[in-house]
Amino acid sequence: MLVSVKQRRNAEMKKKKRKQIRKRIKNDWQIYLLLLPAVLYLLLFHYLPIYGVQIAFKNFLPVRGILGSEWVGLKHFQNFFHSYYWKRLFSNTLLLNLYSLLFSFPMPIILALMMNQLARKKYKSFIQTVLCAPHFISTVVLAGMLYLFLSPTNGLINKLIVLLGGTSIYFMNEPGWFRTVYIASGIWQSAGWGAILYVAALSGIDTQLYEAATMDGANKWHKIRYIDIPGILPIIITMLIMNTGSLLSSEFQKTLLLQTPGNISASDTLGVYVYTAGLEGAQYSYTTAIGLMMNVINFIILIMVNKIAKKVDESNGIW
Repeated sequence: MLVSVKQRRNAEMKKKKRKQIRKRIKNDWQIYLLLLPAVLYLLLFHYLPIYGVQIAFKNFLPVRGILGSEWVGLKHFQNFFHSYYWKRLFSNTLLLNLYSLLFSFPMPIILALMMNQLARKKYKSFIQTVLCAPHFISTVVLAGMLYLFLSPTNGLINKLIVLLGGTSIYFMNEPGWFRTVYIASGIWQSAGWGAILYVAALSGIDTQLYEAATMDGANKWHKIRYIDIPGILPIIITMLIMNTGSLLSSEFQKTLLLQTPGNISASDTLGVYVYTAGLEGAQYSYTTAIGLMMNVINFIILIMVNKIAKKVDESNGIW
């Protein structure tokens, strides 16, 4: 008898939930209609392609298709780790992303804190527009600008070096300068755009906190340290966790465009290798295996960093 009563209650609860869902859909159908394109985009370009990941475990031939191709298991993963170049690809990709995280990540935060101290809105909006403008320059145009500015003969940077008594440097052909050029150009292009998020977070801080701090005799540095930084700290941690989840996913377009025969020992990354071997060499299964491995490692790093952030403070973390 007790079991039947519980079953009836569960059935009634399910019916009530279904009715509530139907009412919500009827009342808010416009919102769901607006949401439909985004859902279709995710399904078509992010979930359906997961079906093709299985070619990493097959000897994929376009003629036979995915289902008709021969199953080879972990052969492609073993071939990659048995190759002589896998250590260089791993180290170059990891170092490039670690240095980018170390130097590029704090810059939007620093810019946002500096812009927040500007009293006049005209100056603030003008500076923000100027800093965001490089974001809209395409990667191809940016690479062309770097080749022009860093040219050993006619480049503006080398002319300044020679004018100051130094010798001309072939920046684009020396491995030691590749990471510096890559990271510095990335900061110039993306720091202003990345600061928008932190500026928005700073604008949401209660102004009464600043007034109270002024009454207590706090200067600008004290306000930044005790009001601004704690106010945007949750967003900083969230962005840091998300950035650490891409330590093996370098921007292969920019790396490929800046790659020369002279700096290939530093610019040869996993992303560039997957592109050249996969599309130019038609090694679809092999490069899919490398890409899958990169994503699995990135996901593991993301989970680990998120857990560390949770242990420090329960309110931190992206889930």
